[in-house]
Amino acid sequence: MRIPHLLALATIGALLAAAAAHAPDAVAQSRGTAQPAAEEPIPGGRPRPGAILPYHRIIAFYGNPLSRRMGVMGEYPPDLMLAMLDAEVATWQAADPSTPVKPALHLIAVVARDNPGPDGKYRGRMADTLIERVARWAETRDALVFLDVQVGLSTLQEELPRLAPFLRRPNFHLGIDPEFSMKNGGIPGKRIGTYDAEDINYAVRFLSQLARDANVPPKILVVHRFTRRGVTNAQNIRLDPHVQIIMHMDGFGTPTLKRGTWNAYIRTEPVQFAGWKQFYKERNDNPRTTLAEIIALRPKVLYVQYQ
Repeated sequence: MRIPHLLALATIGALLAAAAAHAPDAVAQSRGTAQPAAEEPIPGGRPRPGAILPYHRIIAFYGNPLSRRMGVMGEYPPDLMLAMLDAEVATWQAADPSTPVKPALHLIAVVARDNPGPDGKYRGRMADTLIERVARWAETRDALVFLDVQVGLSTLQEELPRLAPFLRRPNFHLGIDPEFSMKNGGIPGKRIGTYDAEDINYAVRFLSQLARDANVPPKILVVHRFTRRGVTNAQNIRLDPHVQIIMHMDGFGTPTLKRGTWNAYIRTEPVQFAGWKQFYKERNDNPRTTLAEIIALRPKVLYVQYQ
């Protein structure tokens, strides 16, 4: 989506005004600490104190500031991008006032590449300074930060320890992308990768240990999925009270096609909580699934990622 900056700002202003008219206290609700009763049974039992889910819905902007192609986070100047996030948060709060909204920035911190690089791993690690830049943006919105990992020919065991100092922070969480986990060989982007329950369980154990050591509320783990082979043996994923797992429907297409992906790979194997991807680019989502359609899905969508 290419929008001249002045037009984009005018559109954002209109969205915020409309949201405020329907929900004057939307921003206050999104930053509150109230925890309304969950509408559905909570897999894994009652969450630990300070847990974000299922008491909030997370609205996340995805991407990398170094690339205009990876997602909305890098497509626009920071101030404009954050204003767009404000508008989406307010719109969601107005659409479903019963579920307080938490904004988030979802940074691709380990990027899969189509060239092997010096170590042959087909991935690039983002500098700590870039992560800190996104962390500062998040601070201006009291937002969560997700660090997304595309391992290429590397592994979670190699990549996560380096990110531990960030993931110890209370507002930092993790995303892992099976599409770019080439554990069965191949070049990222040329074929679709996979994770097994064993890989996801490692990430859960890693986050759980960090949360306990740092004495912080439960961590969130987002697992992207849009194919059956993307996550194998999902029934063997083990829940942990210190980690909240979101199985994220990462597909694109018409609303009918995306609901088909949802029904096949998320509704049948939700594991714990559920997420949904929205694309701004018309070539990916045309038409876009409406908020009302997303809100009506079951299990309830508690994480919405905009790319």
